[in-house]
Amino acid sequence: MLFLNNNYFKRINAFYLCFNKIIYIVKYKYYFLSIIKKLWAAVTDLIPIIIVVVFFQTVVIRQPFPQIGEVIFGILFVIVGLMLFIEGLEMGLFPIGESMAYALAKKGSLFWLMVFSFLLGFSTTIAEPALIAVAKEASIISSGAGLIENNQETMDTYAMGLRLTVAFSVGLAIVIGVLRILKGWPLHFLIIGGYVLVMLMTMIAPEAIIGLAYDAGGVTTSTITVPLVTALGVGLATVIKGRSPLLDGFGLIAFASLLPMIFVMAYGLFWF
Repeated sequence: MLFLNNNYFKRINAFYLCFNKIIYIVKYKYYFLSIIKKLWAAVTDLIPIIIVVVFFQTVVIRQPFPQIGEVIFGILFVIVGLMLFIEGLEMGLFPIGESMAYALAKKGSLFWLMVFSFLLGFSTTIAEPALIAVAKEASIISSGAGLIENNQETMDTYAMGLRLTVAFSVGLAIVIGVLRILKGWPLHFLIIGGYVLVMLMTMIAPEAIIGLAYDAGGVTTSTITVPLVTALGVGLATVIKGRSPLLDGFGLIAFASLLPMIFVMAYGLFWF
């Protein structure tokens, strides 16, 4: 009887191990297929860019690609990086932005919601790689044109001041956008009014700053700012009664690209 019991338990254990192995294989096969699918999605996103570059390099310029090996490796890195970036947005930034918006709205404190909105816009913008690069390039060109003193300290001060100005304007823009969601203000009235201010500032701002100011509106809405700000807007519109995530949740990015143009032109009035 003991022998029969031992055989029985051995069979149960073997069946259990076999079942676990099947689950393991299915699980990792699913992960593998999921990764392949996401990599393919990144490839399809890049195909138009690759086609344009290859066409102009081979048909218009009619020259071989310089350092073709590095170009191919670079494209592969871009594909993997794009896939990881999108996955990171879906796993981390979007959920945390929505959950924090939900928690603050449920808390019922307008003050802390405004503080969070401002600091979110400010901190994400000040860390934008595109803004850092543009501010540095603007300081170099401005010093070369004689608009600011041609020394490293002045150039660094100008670049940092530009970054802080843009970051402050984005923080303020997010606060206005959040208030719009809370109060139900029409988006188009605020946008039209904002662009009227842009046109008025363009008339009085130094000519040397106008192009940079317009570009500042674009560089602020890049890889770091957009996901968190969008998640904030959608999260708030989902929680607040009477608001639609589709109609009210979007629009914060429009404010984030509008106000920097006004503030950078004002920054130019101070420097030039």
